[in-house]
Amino acid sequence: MKKSDFDYVWTDKKRTLFGLPISFTRYFLTDTKFITRVGFLSIDEDEIDLYKITDKKVRFPFFQRLFKCGTIIIYSRDADTPSKEVHCIKNVRKVSELIDKHLNIMRDKYGIRGRDMINPHDAHGDYYSDHYDDDDNYDY
Repeated sequence: MKKSDFDYVWTDKKRTLFGLPISFTRYFLTDTKFITRVGFLSIDEDEIDLYKITDKKVRFPFFQRLFKCGTIIIYSRDADTPSKEVHCIKNVRKVSELIDKHLNIMRDKYGIRGRDMINPHDAHGDYYSDHYDDDDNYDY
């Protein structure tokens, strides 16, 4: 991926020993996506559209805290990545706020709110929600 391919809002590497960015895992935040790139010779990239993010959590494990790092766990409605851990990054609170800011911009753009992200098939369990038909009369 070339620097000119995207306009990055934020980018960082996963930090390892002593909080140094000596890793082949790189994180990118654009206006519309969160991208994880892993590898040196063979590279895997995973993208999550920001509007699909349902929740996130920030963790500060002891050894990461020693080097002013933290981890963000992102939960999403993305089919292949329901959760993603953004390990050991600097300024974790600022990055979390950046994700929130751009997430809300994308949700406003597409007119999506939290209630729109709920799967109606999960509401009543397995059989009821998958086989419910408005024309049938059920006695519950």
